[in-house]
Amino acid sequence: MTESAPQHEISSLTPEVPLREAESATPELSLHDGEKIALVGNPNVGKSVIFGTLTGRYVTVSNYPGTTVEVSRGSAKIAGRSVEIIDTPGVNSLLPMSDDERVTRDILLEEKIGRVVLVADTKNLKRALAIAVQLAEMGVPFVVALNMADEAQSRGIEVDAGIVEKKLGVEAVVTVATRRQGIEKLRKAIARTRKAAVEVTYDSGIEEAIGKIEHLFRGRHVSARSLATMMLAGDISLFKHGFDLSEGDIAEIENSRRNLEEIYRESPSYVIGRRRWEMAESIENLALAHSGDISSEISRKIGDLMMHPVWGWLVLLLVLWGTFEFVGRFGATTLVNLLETRLFNGYINPLLVRAVGTIVPWSSLSIIRDALVGQFGILTVALTYSVAIILPIVTTFFLVFGILEDSGYLPRLAVMSDPLFRRMGLNGKAVLPMVLGLGCGTMAALTSRIMETRKERILVILLLALGVPCSAQLGVILGILHNLGILPTLIWVGTIVATLFVVGRLAAMALPGKGSEFLLELPPVRMPQIRNIAVKTVARMEWYLREAVPLFMLGTFTLFILDRTGMLAIIQNAARPVVVGWLNMPVEATQAFIVGFLRRDYGAAGLLALFTAGKLDPIGAVVGMVTMTLFIPCVANFFIIIKELGIKAALTMAAFIFPFAFLVGGLLNMAMRGFHVQF
Repeated sequence: MTESAPQHEISSLTPEVPLREAESATPELSLHDGEKIALVGNPNVGKSVIFGTLTGRYVTVSNYPGTTVEVSRGSAKIAGRSVEIIDTPGVNSLLPMSDDERVTRDILLEEKIGRVVLVADTKNLKRALAIAVQLAEMGVPFVVALNMADEAQSRGIEVDAGIVEKKLGVEAVVTVATRRQGIEKLRKAIARTRKAAVEVTYDSGIEEAIGKIEHLFRGRHVSARSLATMMLAGDISLFKHGFDLSEGDIAEIENSRRNLEEIYRESPSYVIGRRRWEMAESIENLALAHSGDISSEISRKIGDLMMHPVWGWLVLLLVLWGTFEFVGRFGATTLVNLLETRLFNGYINPLLVRAVGTIVPWSSLSIIRDALVGQFGILTVALTYSVAIILPIVTTFFLVFGILEDSGYLPRLAVMSDPLFRRMGLNGKAVLPMVLGLGCGTMAALTSRIMETRKERILVILLLALGVPCSAQLGVILGILHNLGILPTLIWVGTIVATLFVVGRLAAMALPGKGSEFLLELPPVRMPQIRNIAVKTVARMEWYLREAVPLFMLGTFTLFILDRTGMLAIIQNAARPVVVGWLNMPVEATQAFIVGFLRRDYGAAGLLALFTAGKLDPIGAVVGMVTMTLFIPCVANFFIIIKELGIKAALTMAAFIFPFAFLVGGLLNMAMRGFHVQF
């Protein structure tokens, strides 16, 4: 896949239908207080940057009702009016093929959107114009932000905003959101938004079918014609939007669809999409001018190198090495030692213990004191773990991830690894949460939303929970492997990779549903913008502090209750036969597995302490690391899985992973000891 390849390649197979323009522009719509303005556009076009520029810091992020898709909302002042800005998920079409596209479509249908800002990547204008054609058909007022104009210019692409305005009948503003260029012009254009003047027309067969069912969808704030077209294109999710359709009406729609399939010998959605693409292409051909550019050619060559079947893997190794050095050494070692050892254990925790001891001095209330600052104290253990240990690790990883994201590398990594993930029932997009999982499994579980089907999201989250160690745990494991040598390292890596492959393949066969096509935009390779990375990192840190820290506190309090009631000791005693008899590890390792549920790195650290003390032989160390890596994820990750997939799916995963980890560890122990493996 190349940078210039469209996401939906459509050839011209139907008779040419001319692009019809209105003779005069539609009237401007007056802006009023409280009006909702939606930002719509393809993925990775700078919508979030424009959203942040228009709204400032104070925004709300929440899941759209009935989904796990997040939608950001904020207030802004436009032409003296206080309005609400909604940053919708990136889409490639308003005929939904994924949850993200469905949410954006539903926002336009169900919420009283007064006007839309269509954010376009000027380099890939045709993809945005295909959405513009659909907005025009819906009768939604909109303005076009021709964003990333600087990148287009660096590639020798010049856009004529006047032609875009003339052909669509709406205002088009050239912007570079990362530099705030054109933002004030965009604000003024939003206040003058009008409906598009261009008329979307199809050939006679489609037009006749639209005319037959159009009357069924009148009375909505979007055009009945567009709803009829969506139905003909097979968007059955529209039935959930409260249309008063009788069985006869539904039969009429289905008959119209079948008739179109007989006429064209292909799906109506393909015929309709092809016409829209032709219209978008005709406008782009008039509006864009191309010229040769050396920097553009260099960018393309670097991008091709990143996807090369040989050199691409060398680039990946270099990226992983750099990530490990920055996150593993600087974040997980230097910053963690600074915060945990010096700041929290040296000052904050002793101060908290003294303060709580002063406030709760009575022996009758010792349970409160222990719950706050004891062995499993909410104020000491939970805050130390979430802020002093995990926060610096995820922050450094967020920085690296932001650089990889802005540079255009991650989509190319997805393309390069697609054949590998295909064998596991996934596609190349799965590499993105997998890479993020090496930083923090909790964040990685959330990024599984980029997978288009529930089946794929379940697979990704299962593999993340099963065998992708977070950076904190990985750092400790690598410390043990460093003392063992190359052969134990290869055994550990080989066992984990083979397990992920086998489980992924079998789970893909067992889970119902289908996978999705691997359709991914390849942005140009570019120099990351420091300001953009900083904004993204701060936003992700705010999310972590708001969403993840309370989960750590809840998990810590749960362990406190188990310890206080004696359940923790009961669990430890119950697990001893498995740990000692099956894994052939010392009984002290039982506590490492229990604590590993709260803190994966502490579980690995327990194994390191046993190995250093001479209580764990080399084979036991390898078996322990494999089992700990495959062990159920930390409590925070577990709660995130509940949030993403529901309690039933989360418990099912835990019920599988927990015994499976010990099964693999025990079999590995038998194999190595049976073959008398020596390290």
